[in-house]
Amino acid sequence: MNASRQLALSGEPSTTTLEGAVERVLHRNEDTGWGVLLFDLEGPGRIRAVGTFPGVRPGEVLRLAGEWVEHPKFGRQFRAASFHPVEPASLEGIERYLASFVDGIGSDLARKIVEQFGAETLGVLAEEPNRMTEIRGIGKKRKKKILEAWGKTRAVRDVMVYLQGLGISAAYAAKIYRRFEADTIATVRSNPYRLTAVQGIGFHRADAIARSQGILRDSPDRAAAGVIHVLEEASQREGHMFLRRQELSRRTRELLAVEADLVESAIEAECGEGTKHLRAAGKAIYLRRLEIAERIVARRLQALLAEDAPPLKVEVELAISKFEAAEEIDLAEAQRQTLREMVDSKVMVLTGGPGTGKTTLTKAIVYVASLAGLKVKLAAPTGRAAKRLAEATEIEARTIHRLLGYNGNVFGHDRDDLLEVDLLVIDEASMLDTPLAGHLLQALPDSARLILVGDVDQLPSVGPGRVLGDLIDSGELPVVRLTEIFRQARKSLIVVNAHRVIHGELPIRGARPDEADFFVGNREQPAAALAEVTDLVGSRISKRFGFDPIRDIQVLAPMRRGILGVENLNAELQNLLNPRGEAPKWAGKRFRRGDRVMQRSNNYDLEVFNGEIGTVVGFDSEERRVLVELDGRVVGYPTQKLDELELAYAVTIHKSQGSEFPCVVIVLHTQHFVMLQRNLFYTAITRGKRLVIVVGSRRALAIATRTETTHRRETLLVERLQDRF
Repeated sequence: MNASRQLALSGEPSTTTLEGAVERVLHRNEDTGWGVLLFDLEGPGRIRAVGTFPGVRPGEVLRLAGEWVEHPKFGRQFRAASFHPVEPASLEGIERYLASFVDGIGSDLARKIVEQFGAETLGVLAEEPNRMTEIRGIGKKRKKKILEAWGKTRAVRDVMVYLQGLGISAAYAAKIYRRFEADTIATVRSNPYRLTAVQGIGFHRADAIARSQGILRDSPDRAAAGVIHVLEEASQREGHMFLRRQELSRRTRELLAVEADLVESAIEAECGEGTKHLRAAGKAIYLRRLEIAERIVARRLQALLAEDAPPLKVEVELAISKFEAAEEIDLAEAQRQTLREMVDSKVMVLTGGPGTGKTTLTKAIVYVASLAGLKVKLAAPTGRAAKRLAEATEIEARTIHRLLGYNGNVFGHDRDDLLEVDLLVIDEASMLDTPLAGHLLQALPDSARLILVGDVDQLPSVGPGRVLGDLIDSGELPVVRLTEIFRQARKSLIVVNAHRVIHGELPIRGARPDEADFFVGNREQPAAALAEVTDLVGSRISKRFGFDPIRDIQVLAPMRRGILGVENLNAELQNLLNPRGEAPKWAGKRFRRGDRVMQRSNNYDLEVFNGEIGTVVGFDSEERRVLVELDGRVVGYPTQKLDELELAYAVTIHKSQGSEFPCVVIVLHTQHFVMLQRNLFYTAITRGKRLVIVVGSRRALAIATRTETTHRRETLLVERLQDRF
């Protein structure tokens, strides 16, 4: 082994480098790469080194850069800011390295390989791999397996060395590698601005990397990357389909600190013929994919509306009577009229708040269509919404992605492979963003009928656009707006207060608290509000109402950060409700057996989707997987996919869209000031089925109730539907 070394880096007297071998990995979080190593410095002996060491194994020789620190429990240890792999020099080091670091080579085979090739072993593996068959016991199949493992090992090492050479910390280098894998180096070299796709790497960090690779401040490539980034941010954070040219230019100039001429030239170039990034529609500048999606939505809806609805082979009045008899109910006249209009409608929007009969009417529509012999399909944007739709109608319902056969790369159904359907019903249509609506409408036959059901007063979609609102505003298709609250629903303060809030009125308390389903707990100080939430969830709600604190109670908050943000609420509630759940070290310490968790993004390999909530039911130590039960099936999450999960004792109100819970605890405080608006509060209230409790300050409730949506999303769908654009 190389002799250990310890020296100060020039210009950085507090930074020290150490070189030695990893004797043992004492702890590692496979999710983040953070770990604790027993590090052999030969002369000085063994030390503890802490830092981010993704993929590091015993036997590997590393050069660490960092500083010595004093830990209150473990004493003196070395905190590494970065590391670089170093080829082992001694025969003993090479043998140990092969046995520990290359899958498929154990200690016996490692000894044989080193005996055969000596100090040239690593060179043979890298440059003359076919010579491996000179070793007795290594045939073609085993050679192939060893070389694949060696190639993967070298690729990870090369990427880590390259990224850290650009000044990227080991922690972020690990994240970047997980995102781009074998394409990492090529991606960073060709377009370092793509690194903004990695969580935690903002434009400024990617820009610094680009500048380190010779991209100048006034480079046209940098200006183009800035323009695209501003549009991406406007789409993802604000839901805009486009930005007006003047606004796009202003935001880009502020981001890049460059002159207007450079930005204008970049916009012009990226909108030019043959480019693939931007499209201009007058003064509106779109990302190309969003402009295409909006045109598709308008064009396909116009095509559906241009064709008359085929006559239904059923007597509608008789079908309505049969439905009423089967359900033992009497439909309101507005509901009956909607069913009559459905007969002649190709596309219809059905909207209304809680208690107005949307679910009953949807069930009646499906019943009448089925009697008429139509092939009916039901779908919703989220898994939980699809499950509720299936329970209400007693017909299978799927997520829109599953309906369209999306595999993570392409949609199985499109204009070349249409859905086989006569009537498609989409529930929770307020959550439908423009790109997904485009894919859905592409797969719909011109002869089919489409009914969109949703509450237009709720929060708009997480993705860009405001499809449901734009369809209603366009006036180009039939819209049924249910406004009458049915007698039974009027008894619920949840329903009453939801309607009060959406009309700008503060919620009211019930005359008889023992029969109420809506409560407000005023807590002016954040710490007091937090204590109230933990007390309610930890004991009071379950004692009085019988709800299970993990299975039935959902805490909602507007924001992630702060003492009353979902991150802190989750930490507090996990320690309160599940303090001793099993948590193997290899899985990190974020998740314990029994934890309530949520999927953060769509994963088509595991067939789990953004917003799905489940429970950690166990751990597969052999395969290193966390086992999560989601809607009756157990999904195994490998450690590298754990960043797709988060604790879900508390979730943001945006993430709760499309879901309902037996009991909801809503946290509203002036700490959440930037998020306090009417449709957010309304959406939170309507998530509760049997009990809603609001905890927070009086001023926050007042702000949330009186504040209408702070900005309108930039779209041209209304104008396109009206043929004005």
